[in-house]
Amino acid sequence: MPNFRPDDFHGIHAILYALFDEQEKLDRAAMRRQVEICLATGVHGMAALGLATEVAKLTEAERRTIMDWTAEDIAGKVPLAFTIFGSSVAEQVAQVRHAESVGADWVILQPPPVGSYGAPECIRFFGRVAEATDLPVAIQNAPAFFGRGLTADEIRDLVTLHPNIRLVKGEGPVTDIAGLIERTEGRIPVFNGRGGLELIDNFRIGCRGMILAPDCIDLAVRAYEAFRAGNEAVAEAEYAKILPAAVFVMQGIENLICYGKRLFGARAGVPIHDRAPAMRPNEVGLAMVERFASHLGKLPG
Repeated sequence: MPNFRPDDFHGIHAILYALFDEQEKLDRAAMRRQVEICLATGVHGMAALGLATEVAKLTEAERRTIMDWTAEDIAGKVPLAFTIFGSSVAEQVAQVRHAESVGADWVILQPPPVGSYGAPECIRFFGRVAEATDLPVAIQNAPAFFGRGLTADEIRDLVTLHPNIRLVKGEGPVTDIAGLIERTEGRIPVFNGRGGLELIDNFRIGCRGMILAPDCIDLAVRAYEAFRAGNEAVAEAEYAKILPAAVFVMQGIENLICYGKRLFGARAGVPIHDRAPAMRPNEVGLAMVERFASHLGKLPG
């Protein structure tokens, strides 16, 4: 397998949905199919165990299982990242160890899902986990979703203290991400998400790439490749196709999991089942999913 370095991380990376069967168990065949489809779109990287993967609903054993399956199915074709979830340093380090064992190329640390602590405590927490691995480490900074986060200056201090924290995974409007890139003087590659909202402007301000759920991943890849080739008109046209669906699904994380996952399923021909507790779709939302899926067409692969 190739050894990818942080300089290789760019473009559109797919963050996998957790796909369940009718008994609410992880569906091995559906998860493999999801990876195959993402690879067929030409994604520049893959990730799993983020918010779109419903990581908080998974047991620790299930998180390890998803790492095993994803690494097996990707087989080193593109850089692979795992988001690290856990309420203590020890739990997160154990997850990092498993990510290392299956050949992850980088890890993305989430803030611990307990309590409400100031920046110094978060910085110490992230630093202790980062020091436990030689893998490149990213920090997921998503205050809108987690209810807490670090400022651009605090992120700058964190990466200065811990040199292997080499990337940032943001979840914010392009105006905020631009400030982060400016305050870190462009030294730290930044990825954004938010379902691809403001996609082309994220590239314009210097985002290294985007980490997106796979419902519209094919068009995002085409938009990025057009932008990179200097054809902004084509990039904007591809983004325009995505935008209505992105606005629809990105009304919050639960909305993304409910309707974004169903949009992926409709385009991929993959049945979608929820794991309780879950936001349940209604007739209006399902009709919108059907309309967007018809407009966007089938996913490749």
